[in-house]
Amino acid sequence: MSGLFFEEFSVGQQFKHAIRRTVTEADNVFFSALTHNPAALHLDEEYCRTQTEFGQRIVNSAFTLGLMVGISVADTTLGTTVANLGWDEVRFPKPLFHGDTVRVESEVLETRASGSRPKNGIVVFAHRAFNQRNELVATCKRSALMHRKPTL
Repeated sequence: MSGLFFEEFSVGQQFKHAIRRTVTEADNVFFSALTHNPAALHLDEEYCRTQTEFGQRIVNSAFTLGLMVGISVADTTLGTTVANLGWDEVRFPKPLFHGDTVRVESEVLETRASGSRPKNGIVVFAHRAFNQRNELVATCKRSALMHRKPTL
């Protein structure tokens, strides 16, 4: 377990996650197929080359969101979270393409005790994903229900 307990988070705390990931064509095609998303933006190279402003396929935004949050888990919530409560303000300011390498930064925006679960607290994170050109490609706020430190 490498995640932090509720009491170990503080507002303003920053994480620059060491894990980085280069996104492949297979990632995008498999994810789109597994989630039954037939959008030509993800699957049809010719369409994207001739009919879109991007000139190439773009990575499925749901994959981008999942990757961004997934990269953050080892440093923040691995083994110490009860559940994700929600993702808010999800944005994709620039597209992600096959071959782009993603890095992620996170910040603690809020911590509060759970009103209904005394053994838990709620942490709100801001996650930001960047490509290899340091361009912001995704952001979100994630609310997580966290375990408190065990008492002896």
